[in-house]
Amino acid sequence: MVAGYQVNHQLLKRAVEIYNWLDLQVRNNSELAGKCNVCGKCCDFDGPAPGPEQGFGHRLFVTPPELMYLAANLGTENVKAMPTSRCPYNIGGKCTVYKYRFAGCRIFCCRADTDFQSRLSESALKKFKSICTEFRIPYRYSDLATALNRFAG
Repeated sequence: MVAGYQVNHQLLKRAVEIYNWLDLQVRNNSELAGKCNVCGKCCDFDGPAPGPEQGFGHRLFVTPPELMYLAANLGTENVKAMPTSRCPYNIGGKCTVYKYRFAGCRIFCCRADTDFQSRLSESALKKFKSICTEFRIPYRYSDLATALNRFAG
């Protein structure tokens, strides 16, 4: 997805600006954003419908700038493939890349208002797409497993 593109510090700066904006939106709208109970169920993307010990049956999609940001901060060699439906960065129920997590991870909360999440997601996607246009990177909105496996493979 982002192979062959050198790290552009301006691109990374723009990604940080989007993440900071998202974090601010979530903080300023805490009643709509919900409070995370840190259960880790949201990291199981192909799991069954919600319930005890189960995931949320949803999928996480990411953009090229998000992957570039993760790789720049972890080191390209440390980007993990995703062989199962569970995010490879969730270890023992905790996010090991929390500081560098994707937009969808910043937005989603199982206790949040879904309309708020949808609006915030659409706004973030427009911002990430504009980065792709500006830096002439093909825009691909890929599910996490496909994106990580392609990058790590």
